[in-house]
Amino acid sequence: MCNHRDEMGQEHAQETPKGTSMDRRGTSMDRRDFIKLGAGVGAVAMTALEAGQAFAAPQGGQVKGGSIDLHTHWTPPVYIDALKQMKLAPGAAAGNLNPNMESPGVNLEKRIAWMDTHGVQMHVLTLSGGMPWQWLSASDGNHLAQVINDAGTAAHQKYPTRFMAGIEINVRDPQGAVKEINRVADKPGLRAIHLPNSYDNKDFVFDPEFEPVLKRADELKYPLLFHPLDGEENIYGGKERLGNPLAVSANINNTCGFTFEHATTAAKFIITGTLDKFPNLEIVLPHSGGSFPYIAGRIERGLKSKNFATKRPFREYIRRFHYDTLTWYPETMRYLIALVGPDRVVIGTDNYAPMDVEYPNELVESIHLPEKDLELILKGNASRLLKI
Repeated sequence: MCNHRDEMGQEHAQETPKGTSMDRRGTSMDRRDFIKLGAGVGAVAMTALEAGQAFAAPQGGQVKGGSIDLHTHWTPPVYIDALKQMKLAPGAAAGNLNPNMESPGVNLEKRIAWMDTHGVQMHVLTLSGGMPWQWLSASDGNHLAQVINDAGTAAHQKYPTRFMAGIEINVRDPQGAVKEINRVADKPGLRAIHLPNSYDNKDFVFDPEFEPVLKRADELKYPLLFHPLDGEENIYGGKERLGNPLAVSANINNTCGFTFEHATTAAKFIITGTLDKFPNLEIVLPHSGGSFPYIAGRIERGLKSKNFATKRPFREYIRRFHYDTLTWYPETMRYLIALVGPDRVVIGTDNYAPMDVEYPNELVESIHLPEKDLELILKGNASRLLKI
């Protein structure tokens, strides 16, 4: 017997076949098959990774089916123009962009052509880690949010089956943020809210004044799409630890810092009681949840060592989050699916940015999941979150 949460967020008990990992993990894969997969396909997949080869890259033409990418960035021209008018250099506010951002990243038709040859049906458009809210006044930030959200609506209206967008909000002005969410809540194509994890190493999400934003997201049942911020002020651990020249030259300010951000965000959603207070709140953690899935057991043990009680079993909270497929290794991908279940994993690529993925679906396809689990990850889970 196990509990599952339906689309309305209500939990129900259901019988589960013995001997399958659904007993605790929410996947239909038989445990013996999972072990075989780890020993067999994993070795082949790892060999391909070490050789720098793609697993099964499409050979051109539109790929049948396609996926929904919940972690993809854009900088539409109207946004860049607005930044220039505010005398904020687009490079400073948009992060260090991949050159592709100047072509398929901005031009919707070129982006669609890229998607068609890479197995992607839909992009959910969001700003990059260069979100500008930290450096703008309240009025400028709220204006810029309107500009980018209207651009997201226009992209969806022009290509309704190819693009949706996360609602961008000025997080330094929670009242203005709620106003903006209400302004666009009924507009087509905007059914998620995009947030930075923190700014200036400040966990603003859990401040009392930000609670109205979470409350509104809970009421609308719009998922929160998180992404860490770029910039020296936002480097996790500060300049001395991950912002020193060696760390930056090796990019661990990103590769380690961003993953620690997600673990901290997830842990605080649990220990603050925020997940209990807002039962409909859906949260998508990019970069495969950062380090959170891999240290979740240690976090749980730490809570117990301090007699810190949570209202529900800790493993249930792990499944309150969704995680994208940016694990890079097939072994890590299999572990994530086994821990959280295939119904909590979505395609995410970081396209188009320096850490992006050339073929969005290849890693999850390479581990030969049962067809229904693969379909959930490719598009079923994202469709449920976005109500499409």
